[in-house]
Amino acid sequence: QVQLVESGGGLVQAGGSLRLSCAASGRTFNSYYMGWFRQAPGKEREFVAAVSWGGGSTTYADSVKGRFTISRDNAKKLVDLQMNSLKPEDTAVYYCAASLAAAVTTTVHSYEYWGQGTQVTVSS
Repeated sequence: QVQLVESGGGLVQAGGSLRLSCAASGRTFNSYYMGWFRQAPGKEREFVAAVSWGGGSTTYADSVKGRFTISRDNAKKLVDLQMNSLKPEDTAVYYCAASLAAAVTTTVHSYEYWGQGTQVTVSS
């Protein structure tokens, strides 16, 4: 069982950077794959990035590969998403999520716990 709270969203100009943080609570945090998803108005929630329990394996959506970096600090129970070279199409509500899957997954239904989301708006 995990509770997640996102922070760090805001308004940024195209080409700028933001760092999102997800604070987790729960004794079993280290057992979860952690992921970031996003949802833009009128669109389905989509996968952004995921990191394994040990932080040694990461997976990214093609749309953010090379621009975003996911990391985790198990001691502090934090998962971060560093977003660089932001584009207007990155505008969305970003959600932190936790999964008990045995391997990394990119599907929404595979994640059991979700944060409330944080708004990221990228202006032209």
